[in-house]
Amino acid sequence: MVGLIQTKRESNKEGNLFFCAIIYIEVITLYIDVLVETNIKKDLTFVYKVKEELIDKIEVGKRVLVPFSNKEVQGFILGINSNSKFDYDIKEIINVIDDKVVLSDELINLGKYISEKYLCSLISSYQTMLPKALKAKVSNRTNKKYNIYVKLVKDIDTNNNSMLEIINILKEKKQVLKRDIKNKYSLKKLIDLNIVSEYKEEEYRKIESLELEHKNVILNDEQNEAIKKIVSNLNKEKIVLIHGVTGSGKTEVYIESIKEVIKKSKTAIVLVPEISLTPQTIARFKNVFGDLIAVLHSGLSDGERYDEYRKIVNNEVKIVIGARSAIFAPLKDIGMIIIDEEHVSTYKQENNPRYNAIEIAIERSKYHKCPVILGSATPSIESYARAIKGYYDLITLPTRVNNQEMPKTVIIDMKEENKKGNILFSDILIDNIKSTLLKKEKIMLLLNKRGYANYISCGNCGYTHKCPNCDITLTYHKTSQMMRCHYCGYANNKITKCPDCNSENIKIFGSGTEKVEEKLNELFPNVRICRMDLDTTTNKGSHQKIIKDFNNEKYDILVGTQMISKGLDFPNVTLVGVINADSSLNIPNFRSSEQTFQLITQIIGRSGRSSKKGLAIIQTFNPNHYSILYASKHDYKSFYNEEITIRKKLNYPPYCFLVLIKIVSKDFELLSKESNKISDYLKSNLSDKTIVLGPSISNILRVNNYYNFQCIIKYKKDDKLYEVLNSLDSIYQNNKSIKLEFDFNPIKL
Repeated sequence: MVGLIQTKRESNKEGNLFFCAIIYIEVITLYIDVLVETNIKKDLTFVYKVKEELIDKIEVGKRVLVPFSNKEVQGFILGINSNSKFDYDIKEIINVIDDKVVLSDELINLGKYISEKYLCSLISSYQTMLPKALKAKVSNRTNKKYNIYVKLVKDIDTNNNSMLEIINILKEKKQVLKRDIKNKYSLKKLIDLNIVSEYKEEEYRKIESLELEHKNVILNDEQNEAIKKIVSNLNKEKIVLIHGVTGSGKTEVYIESIKEVIKKSKTAIVLVPEISLTPQTIARFKNVFGDLIAVLHSGLSDGERYDEYRKIVNNEVKIVIGARSAIFAPLKDIGMIIIDEEHVSTYKQENNPRYNAIEIAIERSKYHKCPVILGSATPSIESYARAIKGYYDLITLPTRVNNQEMPKTVIIDMKEENKKGNILFSDILIDNIKSTLLKKEKIMLLLNKRGYANYISCGNCGYTHKCPNCDITLTYHKTSQMMRCHYCGYANNKITKCPDCNSENIKIFGSGTEKVEEKLNELFPNVRICRMDLDTTTNKGSHQKIIKDFNNEKYDILVGTQMISKGLDFPNVTLVGVINADSSLNIPNFRSSEQTFQLITQIIGRSGRSSKKGLAIIQTFNPNHYSILYASKHDYKSFYNEEITIRKKLNYPPYCFLVLIKIVSKDFELLSKESNKISDYLKSNLSDKTIVLGPSISNILRVNNYYNFQCIIKYKKDDKLYEVLNSLDSIYQNNKSIKLEFDFNPIKL
């Protein structure tokens, strides 16, 4: 609204001159561009008119409630304009939801980068950045926690002892919670008499964390040199790879480097690959930085995540620690982004949008002019190759702190053990478990397969119990007596009779962590054993409880999947056992050898981290495989040299980039036909130097009643790539029978 004052000279009846003011008011209508979530994949912003009383609340990046297709929905304001002319009626917004901007300018641009790079919708990019309470949804309730306090308004003399007691309490204390006043009746009377008033204040939910003993750390020369190199790169767009053996003190390097960042009044993000790692990481950082830390990961409740997010927005913290999605933390003035265990596949999101947290970190570093620190004892082949070529700065920490020896490693050939009737545990592993227990030391056992058994089959006719929705066998979970599909979630009771031949000769094949735990209890009935896998960590706080209890000597043996292999630090663990080192080798993926080497090296690194010597026992049917041999020797460079030679011969990363196009349909015949069309389209339109493989059937043909085919694109540089993929996407985006999924530089093929 704009006012214009104009003066006019007039005279009255007596002929006296005077001036009068005429105020002209021009009303300017404000219009905004709103991005809402629709049923179609295409991004559409819709223009809405702003009510006059809401104009002062309008800012780009806030959410608004708008009418859309006969319902009310939420959307993000992406643009503001005025005096626009339209040849159609413009609806008014209903309300502005946020007091503060939800999407900063940086996050708005980052969402556009994600949408363009990973071929996903813009709205999905923004939604994935935000906690549930701040997403744009049809129905959304802000979840704030309040405490109600009482205070003394005026003092009075009274003969009522209970009222007098309350008054005296309020005189002594600055803040008193209403719930702490025991005599509710007298309190109510005081409130009714306006002697006491009540008020509420918002309280952030407290996140329980481990308490670790604070130790004065003396850094060695290698750590000090690493910190010096990192700090010299502050205020630069640098990528630094720290290749440090397990136990070399990378976390202390991170902490000391962040101290320098905070001295410069800047902030830091620290990513860890697993929720299971956050309790120990948070505890170590809190010992140093106190309440300057916010935590973001999927193990938090919606309310906790909302509170932590607002701490960041309100500039109340300097450091954000969390898993993959914490990379979107709305910190200002970021001075450093640290990605610990950078090799782990969990930094890559497998559903839409299929972003890689490392790539997002690098993009954010360009905005903030800050370094990205990648750390690992077993860097990914791609990262190490870039460091060797000089694209990344390389820092090495080749020895453990205090010059502690690396664990001794023994490889057991399970072919020979099977001949003796040893299926799960070798004689050497059993003997060393006994001797370790006698010394009151701890043991960690890895089997990267949860459940009790891999599958159930009929010994009479060969029938195998499979998921009705997927082409995959069901896994038997003995604790619940259920057969479960780990892909679609289908579950059913364990069969006792074969549905094909009615035989009761039902056999159990394979082993999982549940079976390992059971057999250990049989062999060592008085030993305290706990299990850490997806089945035992579904409840809130379960990761933290298991880690805390194991650390506090409540258990002697920890059995787990890959989630126990990385980052955990238990000083009294001196024996590590790998039950089946071949499990990841059998995966049909060009990364299987790399993942096997990483997994074995990492779990070996949990042993002997304090003053006591460590031992690792690796049970395998492939004792001469190079990934297992080099892992047993803690020899990353030799493994890298052998693996990189194979990658070069087969033209796999880092010698090319990959795009996986998954083609999905419920109609197998239609899927086969369209997959061939897609392959032909790619081959006809992409560069001659680009290789298109497929179509081929995915590793699992049918998942959740959808058939899956795929095409793989290998390229080094192809200026036509995004144009062709966008064109292909537009062809199928409204096709209800065929769905395309694009995965850039996939972890799995």
